[in-house]
Amino acid sequence: MAEKEEVNLLGTWYSPVVARAKIALRLKSVDYDYFEEDLFGSKSELLLKSNPVHKMVPVLIHNGKTILESLNIVEYIDETWNASGPSILPSHPYDRAQARFWSAYVDDKWFPTFIAATLTTSEDAKVNGMKEVGEGLLLLEDAFASISKGKSFFGGETIGFMDICLGSFLVILKARERLNGDTILDESKTPFLFKWADEFLSDDTVKIVVPEIDKIAKFEAKTQSSDS
Repeated sequence: MAEKEEVNLLGTWYSPVVARAKIALRLKSVDYDYFEEDLFGSKSELLLKSNPVHKMVPVLIHNGKTILESLNIVEYIDETWNASGPSILPSHPYDRAQARFWSAYVDDKWFPTFIAATLTTSEDAKVNGMKEVGEGLLLLEDAFASISKGKSFFGGETIGFMDICLGSFLVILKARERLNGDTILDESKTPFLFKWADEFLSDDTVKIVVPEIDKIAKFEAKTQSSDS
């Protein structure tokens, strides 16, 4: 009998990047133990030992080996359990390069701009920031049209790497829409992304692991009030 694999995930319930790991593990039907961390209080010894550089989540521990950074974890899950579930990364090198490029754009440029625009106290900075966010969504709209090849997801018929990357932020987007009365994903401007967002959040793999929008909205409101 094969030895049972030990898979542990350290995270926080509200983190979109932790949701990435949860979605990938579910796509691959991997059983794992989840450990909730308190990043605002006392971080566990396991977290401090496993990620001494950043001391942040997510952290995946597979048979005693530690894997860090959310998209790196998603790739590791895809490659390690490649015989289980759909492939997360595209099989063709060009398609993989596209998925990695646009995921890097989301993480390094688009989402940081969105967060800065929603948190700033300067009205001018908010207007300019949200304009840049909208321009980024138009770029992602075009990317979806090209990458999805007319299918429901960036990954085609099933959720893939880019879906997990951008989709993990959808709950925060929708929570901020409710809090601030903004329309961020506008159906008239980005119809493909608008439809994709609904399909992603209603997918059985996703909706069981991402937090509820109202719960995130309350958490965001509490966090913003404590920072002010």
